[in-house]
This record gives sequence, C-alpha cells and structure tokens, in this order.
Amino acid sequence: MLTAWEKLPDRLKTPEVRPYYELLDKKRVQLAVKRLFDLVAAIVLLALLAIPMIIIAVWIKTDSEGPVFYRQERVTRDGKHFRIHKFRTMVANADQIGTAVTVGNDKRITKAGEKLRHLRLDELPQLFDVIVGDMSFVGTRPEAVKYVEQYKPEYYATLLLPAGITSEASIRYKDEDVLLSAADDVDRVYLEKVLPEKMKWNLAELKSFRLFRELGTMFRTIGAVGGKDYK
Repeated sequence: MLTAWEKLPDRLKTPEVRPYYELLDKKRVQLAVKRLFDLVAAIVLLALLAIPMIIIAVWIKTDSEGPVFYRQERVTRDGKHFRIHKFRTMVANADQIGTAVTVGNDKRITKAGEKLRHLRLDELPQLFDVIVGDMSFVGTRPEAVKYVEQYKPEYYATLLLPAGITSEASIRYKDEDVLLSAADDVDRVYLEKVLPEKMKWNLAELKSFRLFRELGTMFRTIGAVGGKDYK
C-alpha cells in the first residue's frame, strides 16, 4: 500500500510530502489490513450487486446512445494514471462539450444518469478498480489529469495512497456541482476555490489515518446519500 520512499516519483519526493509519508510509514500494518478489507469487501459486494448492476447497465443502454461505462483517465497512488470505471451518466461525447467537473443542471446528464448520480449508483463499477488496487473504499477522490498537473507541492501527498470511492471531502462537498453551477469559468473556480478546500480535508485525513476512522467515513457517506448534511 505504501511505496518505498526512494522508489516514489520525483514530484512526490519533496519536503512538503515527507511528513505525510513518515506518518503513514508507521502504520503499515493498518494499511495492509485496509487493503485486505478493500479486496474482500469489494468481491463480496460485487457478487451481491451483480444482478442490480446488470439491470442498471440495460437501463443506461435503453435510455441513451453510448457505452455503459464512463472511462475517464484519472490519477491514483504514486501518480499512476488509470481509467476509472463508472456507469455513464452523461451523453456519449460529454468530455468534448464541457468541463471535467459537473455543474448543477448540467445539460449533458441523461435522464437515467440524473437518478444514478443522486443515489451515487454510478460509482458501483468502481468496485472493479478497488479489486485491482487502483482505488480504495476510502481515500482522496481521483482527480482528472489536468487538475493533478496543477497541484501545489503539498497536494501530492494525497497520491501516497490509492484514490478512494468516498472521503470526508466528498461528503462535505457532495453538492459541488451546485457550487460550480454559477461559475463563469468552472475550471478556474474549481482549482482556485473548491479544490483547496477539499484538499484541507484530504490532507487532514492523511495525518489522522486510522481504520476505524475510515469505517466512520463509510457510514457517513451512506447518511450523506440519504440526505444528511455534514458540516
């Protein structure tokens, strides 16, 4: 789960990242248990949810033209690029006609996609990413490559561990699309205002990493999907 310091990419081997690495290095046993939990839980959930996921896939195909899955390139542990698995919730050419982040009342979202996003069911295929190790249940949400390329030095600490399906930051900013809907320049507002606030949460979670704390995040995610607000 934690790559040896000397084997990390140069952009991660910085004075800003080192303190986070040293804290995580002392918790290698917990990180190993975290990976075991991710693997077992993802396999069990995938088995239980296989039929509902097939039904969702058929719904997507009958609702609009395009593939079932959305496979945008994202960034995870050690700066590795991977193609995330999500159920497609937008029109097939969404990346060519809009920004990498979604805004409120985004016209690119399909009818089926609106329902799936509301309940976060579009995230279910990320269980495949958890199984192969590109993602974890809890961790910094994987950003698009163009945003990672503009990270401040300290932000790279979030790439010491796999990206996550959920996080404290994503709970607090579950209505991020609404916040961005009024922006004239969505990318600029995201990079200058939203991302820094999310990173405060992400970096704080790295500093206080504990397995039981992550379990709490998972339960809070369920509450957030159900409509509960966490401030």
